Amino acid sequence: MIARTRARRSLRFLAMVAAVLLVLPGVAAATLTLQFTGTPAPWAKTTGHDALWLGHAWVDGRKDAADVKGLAVRLRTTGIKDVYVHSGPFDSDGTLPAAKYTKAGDFLKWWHAALPGIRVSAWLGQKVDGVLNLDDPASRQRVLDSVSHIMALGFDGVHYNFEPIGSGDTDFLDLLTRTRAIVGDGLISSSTPQIEPFPLMRPAVRAVIGHDKYWSPDYFKEVVARTDQVAIMTYDSFLPSELLYGGHVVRQGTIALDLVPPGKSLLIGAPAYHDHGVTWSDAAESVATAAEGARLALTAHGRPRERFGLALYVDFAATAEDWSEYERFWSHP
Repeated sequence: MIARTRARRSLRFLAMVAAVLLVLPGVAAATLTLQFTGTPAPWAKTTGHDALWLGHAWVDGRKDAADVKGLAVRLRTTGIKDVYVHSGPFDSDGTLPAAKYTKAGDFLKWWHAALPGIRVSAWLGQKVDGVLNLDDPASRQRVLDSVSHIMALGFDGVHYNFEPIGSGDTDFLDLLTRTRAIVGDGLISSSTPQIEPFPLMRPAVRAVIGHDKYWSPDYFKEVVARTDQVAIMTYDSFLPSELLYGGHVVRQGTIALDLVPPGKSLLIGAPAYHDHGVTWSDAAESVATAAEGARLALTAHGRPRERFGLALYVDFAATAEDWSEYERFWSHP
């Protein structure tokens, strides 16, 4: 009798869990769709604190002074204040051979002459799920030594991009903390995964893909506390429609605006590339939708925020239409 009662309770519990798992995606989709509605406030637009990721060609000799001047013509009319030029990645032991950025010194000279008001950070990172082990103290020290060497060339800061960093990773926090002694008053910036948009989504998605796609709000705050600037990679959401992706950006921006203090810079990653690997993502995600989502998030926040902007990924994949969308939907909406 007791065994049958327990069995019935177990079945009822499993049925309840199944029902919740079936209902939650629908509730989440409805919430995201609803969030991507309304009219952004006129003041919700660029404040001149945007960013752009730049590819490796700028520091390995494929680009020259004429290319810098050409890019300067475009950037002078935008709100872009920071660029992250890819100068790595780190080797598997945390070292960063100088051969990977042989022309960085020339690039910085050309850049500061053409665009003295736009900061340049060394974009550095590596895969940490089988390549670089950031849990190893010796590897972290070699990363820090490498940062010290490349900063000596005249970069304005460092932009970290390690993937995938799990929510709660204390070794990454240690790396950020110790980077301050190297960078000093320079910029410490980091790209971040998306923030857990709904309760239980982080463990559920982790169980499917094998690593964290989302960070908890508390861990996101820990990273913010150790940096000057964070750029949320809101792209590669795998959402199947523009409405859902737009709502996703609104939700990410809304959550982050409450977690990032006004003295820190918060950037919303905008997908200026077209090879997601999933057909529907190419159709759903765009600079225009990311910009509209960012504007709606800022409007919902209720007040202007100076250090809030878009971060465009990435220069070598951006089309004329991407730049036009940035202008029409964010710079001068």
